[in-house]
This record gives sequence, structure tokens and C-alpha cells, in this order.
Amino acid sequence: MVVESARARTLTHVDPAEVPLQAALDALADPVRRSILRDLAAHDDWTRACGTFDLPVKKATASHHFAVLRSAGLIEQRDEGARRLNRLRRPEFDAAFPGLLTATIDRAD
Repeated sequence: MVVESARARTLTHVDPAEVPLQAALDALADPVRRSILRDLAAHDDWTRACGTFDLPVKKATASHHFAVLRSAGLIEQRDEGARRLNRLRRPEFDAAFPGLLTATIDRAD
């Protein structure tokens, strides 16, 4: 029997097809969130834990950025021990918003 922690139960993932365009644009508008997405795009799925990103913000603010990305259908997260691992949901997001990620994260700010 697998027991899910209270922390893991707080994770909700939205299907990118159900995300309004404005929510997707708002999530992609922030340079910190774009840097998170670029980093995830450069690494294999589930290899980057939240605490391993070099972000110019405090931990609570970083947590907020990850939550925004998750609620916009851009990332998926899972807990593995004390670490929260991340995956860029590029195929799913590209199906819902063709070209939007390429237009935003694949180019320099």
C-alpha cells in the first residue's frame, strides 16, 4: 500500500487543453518562470528538483512560480522523498498552444 503525504496531495495538475489562453500567456510573461522552463527544457524529465534551480528569488517566491507554471499546465511535479521533481509538459502544452513555447522560451529575453 502506498501512502501519499499531505504535501503530495496538494499537487494538482491541469490539462493544458483546459487552460485559458490568458492564463498561459500570464504564466509565460514572467522572466523567472521562463528561466525555469528553459532549464527544464534542457534536462531530462524528472531530473530537476525545485531546490536545484538558481533563481534570483526567495524560496517562497520560487514556490509561487512553480505553482503558477503547474496551474497553467506547463509543468508536472512529483514528490520523491524530500525532493519535488519537475517535468516540462512540452508535448501536451504544444498540442494545446502550438508554437507558444517556442516563441517564448526558445529565444533569449
